[in-house]
Amino acid sequence: MNAVQSVDSVALLPAYLAAGTAVLVLITDLLLARPRATIVVAALGALGTAVGAAVVGAGGERQTFCVGADCSWIFGGRAALVGAVVALLTLGVLGLSVPALRAGRSPVGEYCFLLACSMTGGVVLGAAGDLITLIVALETLTLPLYVLVGLRRGSLASAEAAVTFFVVSVVATTVTLLGAALLYAVTGGLHLDRLGTLLAERPELRDLPLTTAAVALVLVGLAFKVAAVPFHAWAPATYDGAPLPVAAYLSTASKLGGVVALLAVVQRALPGDQTGPVLALLAVLTMTVGNLVALRQRRTVRLLAWSSVAQAGYILAPLGALALAAGRTGEARDAAYAAAVAYTVFFVVLELAAFAAVTALRPAGADGGTLDDLRGAARRHPWRGAALGLALVGLAGLPPGLAGLFAKVTVVRALLDGGAAWLALVVAVNAVIGLAYYLRVTAALWAPTATPAPASTLPGGAAAVPVVGVVAVVLAVATVATVVLGVAPQLVLDLAAR
Repeated sequence: MNAVQSVDSVALLPAYLAAGTAVLVLITDLLLARPRATIVVAALGALGTAVGAAVVGAGGERQTFCVGADCSWIFGGRAALVGAVVALLTLGVLGLSVPALRAGRSPVGEYCFLLACSMTGGVVLGAAGDLITLIVALETLTLPLYVLVGLRRGSLASAEAAVTFFVVSVVATTVTLLGAALLYAVTGGLHLDRLGTLLAERPELRDLPLTTAAVALVLVGLAFKVAAVPFHAWAPATYDGAPLPVAAYLSTASKLGGVVALLAVVQRALPGDQTGPVLALLAVLTMTVGNLVALRQRRTVRLLAWSSVAQAGYILAPLGALALAAGRTGEARDAAYAAAVAYTVFFVVLELAAFAAVTALRPAGADGGTLDDLRGAARRHPWRGAALGLALVGLAGLPPGLAGLFAKVTVVRALLDGGAAWLALVVAVNAVIGLAYYLRVTAALWAPTATPAPASTLPGGAAAVPVVGVVAVVLAVATVATVVLGVAPQLVLDLAAR
């Protein structure tokens, strides 16, 4: 047997582009020391990574780092979708960060480098074919965020959020690694497809207490990453303490990474009869607790954070259908996996639009403020307020936010096809509960204020500044994307099913 493996560099091109972006950002910052040049290099690298992922994915599935039939890198349609979305989210968050970076609130070189490193982890995560690659990629996505959350100079809340995020993430990673180690002890394999085959063909392995413990530990560790209840407590404090663009990245790209990792092990490695009941319980708890607590929030970012928790429940719901025999048939499983991926894509686009609108309505470098600060915002700033309203209505699943509507319809349809009508009913009830706070905030945007704010002020009483051009562009592109996805949702569904 030849010990020298051939490496498919075309399959690795998106990872090369993402990692190369991080290196180029460092070199540019070192040699030129011009913030604008550093930001431009990071933006072009993120755009190039998205294009590279789409081009490679369009050419069919490619594999490399293979031993026999087991491969550690599998780049197909879904990996291309994940890589492109992560890169575009990075580009959007970078655009939202421009005002704060220009104001000197964070060091430009370090900020762009860390963002590019996190993007690299997200791109690799979508193509991971074994547990080692999966966990390393997930940590590469997450580790830079510890620093980004606490990178805002002179902010105690930012430092506290960073410490909270770090401690919880370390625990989650430790739990996941322990579960992976136990799986290796039971099966002797680490490749996801091999694990799935061994556990399916050898029931005696699946029935071992050690296997049950391993499955539980892996699910719990990854549940932390998606902020599923009861492993969610870190999310609201971390989002609220982080700078607004970093909170947007946590709620979109980081959430997408956690979902992709969880979906990879559930779809390809772990037995559905063991993971299904756990995921169904997590889905019910997550969407219910997230929506009920969001009803009482008065701070904008905390409301979006609890909304993100609830949305994670909707993402997990189709996977809960695996608890039933009808949900474990080939067609039903494929529909559940595609629904989870599609819902995640719809959600992250809407969430980015919401954060972009809040950033546009707030002074440069400010936090998200309170809901009272948004009262009447659409009267003072019609286009920005309308964009935020569209994003919130989309997250609620109502027209004209068709992307959110189709997302929820996709989840409910997958649950009905899998015989989990009771879980579809829970999703519907929670969607109604979510209307209460989404529509309340949307209505407040157009509500008259008791003392009309002068044209020279922004919500929160800070001096007004024109919307920075790049922030306006990000807001416009995110809003257009939500409209396009709502008009043509089948594009996302087709890519998610590949």
